[in-house]
Parts: sequence; C-alpha cells; structure tokens
Amino acid sequence: MFLQPASLSAAIDLLARHGGILLAGGTDYFPTLGQSVEVRPIIDISRLPELTVITAEPEDIRIGAGVTWSEIAAAPLPSAFDGLKAAAREIGSIQIQNRGTIGGNLCNASPAADSVPPLLTLDARVEIASSDRKRELPLDAFIRGNRRTALEPGEIVTAVLIPRRHGDLASHFVKLGTRRYMVISIAMIAVALCRAADGAIAEARIAAGACSAVAQRLTEIENTLVGCRSVTDIAAAVTPGRLAQLAPIDDVRATAAYRRDAAATLIRRAVQDCFAKTGGVLIDA
Repeated sequence: MFLQPASLSAAIDLLARHGGILLAGGTDYFPTLGQSVEVRPIIDISRLPELTVITAEPEDIRIGAGVTWSEIAAAPLPSAFDGLKAAAREIGSIQIQNRGTIGGNLCNASPAADSVPPLLTLDARVEIASSDRKRELPLDAFIRGNRRTALEPGEIVTAVLIPRRHGDLASHFVKLGTRRYMVISIAMIAVALCRAADGAIAEARIAAGACSAVAQRLTEIENTLVGCRSVTDIAAAVTPGRLAQLAPIDDVRATAAYRRDAAATLIRRAVQDCFAKTGGVLIDA
C-alpha cells in the first residue's frame, strides 16, 4: 500500500491508523531494501508543505525535516551554519543532495551521518509530532545508537531547531574518506568558535562523527582550546589522548587507531580554518 497524504496532519493520521514506513527522499531506504519486497504500508511525506521550508523564528532557525541538502547548501543562513552547509555538499552526489533530506539523515542514525556533527555544535533540537502530542529532544538524546533513535510508534520528525543565539559563530566541517566525493567517512569533524577581543579563542564547539556509534561533542578539547591563539597552542590542546571518549572501530575503511589519529589531525586543521574565518591571524606557522 502506497499512501501520499497532502498535509502533515493527514500523514500523522495515516501513520496512527496503518503504521508502516515514512518515505521522504528515499536515499537511505531504497539501498537498504535491496532485492526484498516491502510489505508494510509506505507513507510518502516528501511533498508535505509543512516539512519543506526554512524559517527564522524568534528564538530558533527552523529547518523542516523534508528540506533537502541542496536547499540547505543554497539557503541564506548565518555564519554558524557554514559547517552544516559544507556537510550538505559532501553528502553523496548532486542527485542524492537533491533528494535526501535532513530529517531522513537523522532518522537513519548512521554513525557516519554527515549532518550530525555540525548540528551538535549548534545545540540542535529535533521536533517530533504524533496524533496526541508534539515534543522536542536535544539531538544527542534523539540519536541513541547505531541506527537507533528515540522515535516512538506513530511519531514523525517534523523539523530541526537551531538556536539563533549561535548565529554569529564561525563554523567549519571537514571529512576524511578513501576518495574525495561520494564516500562514507573515515572520520569527520565540525567546529564552531568565536574569538575574544584579544584575539584568542573565547569559545570552541567541536564534534566528531564516524569515530563512535554516535557522533559526540568533545568537551575536554573544547575547554582546552579556550585561550589558544597560535598553531602551537592548538597543537598542544588537540592530542589523541584527549579523544579517549571516542570509540572508533576497525573496518574495511580504516583501523581504530588510524581513525583516532586522523580525528586529532582534522580537529587541528578545522580549528585553524575556522579561526581564519573570524578574521584572525595565528601568530605562528
């Protein structure tokens, strides 16, 4: 059974009555399906107007769950979203970016989901609706593990909410793979920061993906980076020893040890690049 509701309320009603699978871009769903035949009802939510817009609300930037990566990359968003926009341009091919959605990427809950690290640095929240309630969860509470989320039966992710107070942060995203494009990450890093009046880093927000079952904020490194103003400072602050909370795995793309070392290198590079975006000049090379 293929169902195509015309509104979010109709989609929620169909999900409550029939259960089944929610389909937006389908870029994760169809490869997973393989040669098997789906017997559950499919509810197509790709055309719901409530899910396909980006709006500036009093406290938040609201990105509808059905907004595509191409739309995010092209949207006139504050500098804090530069990292998310860079991640959007790294997701698959242009065709995938034209179809894949931010909500689908989060619901798929892959450890290598490109959107998660930049969203974590911005304290993103996930908006969820069902027939009897609407709720919000911090992103780090929504994703509970590899391919596991906090969604309950009958619920639909409707939007991602990012506080507007972070808008002026400089942000950056870097991804390491076995080739330049259309690749699953070996490691990826998102950075958001601002500088104090004296030029040093005043606040740093760092998140790593593809190095644990769930992408994580790296609070120890964040705290150590405050006050840094040189390449030497950054190198001393970012060491593999401060990445103990990560739990990388050995797989066909890389060993756990390589992922940890690569993450440290990527953080240093991303922090330096982000520092430069603020107009700062590192005092040594």
